[in-house]
Amino acid sequence: MASTGSPDTRLIVIRGNSATGKSTLAAGLREAHGRGLAVVAQDLVRRTVLRERDRPGGANIGLIDLTARYCLDHGYHVVVEGIMYADRYAEMLGSLMADHRGASRCFHLDVPFEETLVRHATKPQAREYGEAEMRRWWRPLDLLPGGVEEILDHRGTAEEHVAHILRASGLEQAGSDPAR
Repeated sequence: MASTGSPDTRLIVIRGNSATGKSTLAAGLREAHGRGLAVVAQDLVRRTVLRERDRPGGANIGLIDLTARYCLDHGYHVVVEGIMYADRYAEMLGSLMADHRGASRCFHLDVPFEETLVRHATKPQAREYGEAEMRRWWRPLDLLPGGVEEILDHRGTAEEHVAHILRASGLEQAGSDPAR
């Protein structure tokens, strides 16, 4: 694909297992930054928009890519967040980062399985699936190739991780667009 975004846009990818805090960090980044930051959530695209199971070659992969590119091309900073297994999403994420003209940063949340169970119990969808499903989905340190991800562990708070991502990605200095 062609280049996307501008030198001023920021692309942030947040990956990790279920209930590791990806959506919490994306919401924290949006709250801290304000308008002008788009969140492209894998769960929303895959489960809500398409009602698709996560599978190799799924339609959600391309739609996540197109949505992120559209937002970047319209001057938004973008957070792409989700489990996004490396074997299914690495090619798309790698192309998106390679094509992005601005700064791109990837983060992987590394939280112990037992802690994800505790976190899952507090989620609205806790009754939709449980420990058995989470064990099936679990992939320890399912990192993208090339060492492009920074690992964030469970010892940091959501607020600390948000502050770090803002600094590391350059969003701390990038202005929001109050007109949006």
